[in-house]
Amino acid sequence: MLEDEAEKIPDTQALLVQLQETLDAARSMPLSASVMVNKEEFGEILQDAIDGLPEELRQARWLLKERDEVLERADREAERIIDVARVRAERMVERTEVVREARRAAEDTVNQAAKVAAQMRLEAEDYVDRKLAAFEVVLDRTMQQVQKGRERLQVNIPSEALEGDDEDDAGGFFDQDEA
Repeated sequence: MLEDEAEKIPDTQALLVQLQETLDAARSMPLSASVMVNKEEFGEILQDAIDGLPEELRQARWLLKERDEVLERADREAERIIDVARVRAERMVERTEVVREARRAAEDTVNQAAKVAAQMRLEAEDYVDRKLAAFEVVLDRTMQQVQKGRERLQVNIPSEALEGDDEDDAGGFFDQDEA
């Protein structure tokens, strides 16, 4: 089921790479740092990337919930094992040797259950941490790509250059009318 959902989710990183490639392949405007891109195509790819982010967040929340459920099951199993050990120990109270053995077995069972629960908890936390770290990398890359794209789309022409060009062109162009 998770694999089917993964196929339906747009790969945000791949979409961002596609945006970068579109931007890199775009034709430059003459005498400008600007480029020409197909607004509709660029917008569709960007929207697909935006649509994929909430799904990735939902998956991260799902992983956290699943981790909590695993921890709860481990705790219930540990409690069940402890209860079983208590019942066994109570049945063997009549014989001292049996009682000592039951206590040792119960302690071993409790210790083993605690170790298993701790191991499961650590594995679940490590798994979720890896997934969140990967998601953090994707978000960081997304932010970098968006910033680069915005920087490339900005046109920075000094105002003195614009004013000086207008005066020279205007004077030379209209000189013929004055004669």
